[in-house]
Amino acid sequence: MTDEISGSGRSAAQRAWSRLPPGAQSVLETGLSPTDLQSLQLDLSRTRAHRTTPAGVRRRWQQDRFVQPSPINPRRLAEVDLHLWRLLPPDFEGLALSPVTPLGTCAALGATDQNRVLSTVRSTEVVSDQTNVLALEAARQRLAGRAEIHLAASHRVLRNQVFSHPDARPHFELFALVSSAADSGSARTEADLLVKHLRFWGEAVPTLVDQEVLVELTVIDTALGERIRDTVQPELPALHIRAAPGRTQGIGNYYRSAAFKIMMCSDDGHQTELGDGGFTAWTAALTANAKERCLISCVSSERLAQSTGHDHQT
Repeated sequence: MTDEISGSGRSAAQRAWSRLPPGAQSVLETGLSPTDLQSLQLDLSRTRAHRTTPAGVRRRWQQDRFVQPSPINPRRLAEVDLHLWRLLPPDFEGLALSPVTPLGTCAALGATDQNRVLSTVRSTEVVSDQTNVLALEAARQRLAGRAEIHLAASHRVLRNQVFSHPDARPHFELFALVSSAADSGSARTEADLLVKHLRFWGEAVPTLVDQEVLVELTVIDTALGERIRDTVQPELPALHIRAAPGRTQGIGNYYRSAAFKIMMCSDDGHQTELGDGGFTAWTAALTANAKERCLISCVSSERLAQSTGHDHQT
């Protein structure tokens, strides 16, 4: 979300607080139990819903960007989705996620500002990125004793921010992977997880597009850089991996050890970003174990569906 939008949101909130009786903000923020606050919000929503007319709902349907249908051809999107599921290795467990996740999922993991997330009145938030939700499940399974976790989910996410691209919409579909395992020393775990994710994307994505696919890899940790040279690249000889040392997006505050982008390159040199990934500290935080390693990655199913390689049949 841009600073302008965040500033506008803060001004609107301050204006709303100023219209309430003195002390109301303190009561609503800290004076009510979560259950009482939820009951109050539900009662307000019920009252406002009962005052809504058919004409009002129709206007909202036409004007509210959050409820507008996607222009993506759902048949093509289903083909892309089925293709990715068919090629996914069997050791990845697929999950059909709920549309919502506990309130604060993104904020607790430091993934994004809460203003970018659509919060509900039932102590939940609409899933804005299924990788942090998959990390919750990965942490649960790791704490239950499973040695290595590999999860996948295809999910339509919703984000509050206004994107700069004119065709961007607040909701879109992502196909995502999350892996978590214990550190085995010398960045061997990170290298193994990286091979597993990149091998899948390197096999699945090029068959959906008619342009070259490459991985732009940014190495943050020196030890992992050595493993990439002696382990990752030899395991993936057919994948075009290009160093991207100048990347700053998400480095340090979001991604640790390494990050990568999955790019599609046309003959004239134009590049389109299809996906993103890297190592996070999410399962380490969720399990309170600094030895946990977590790799996330995802591609935009809709960008794949819009690409020119439409002759593929699943």
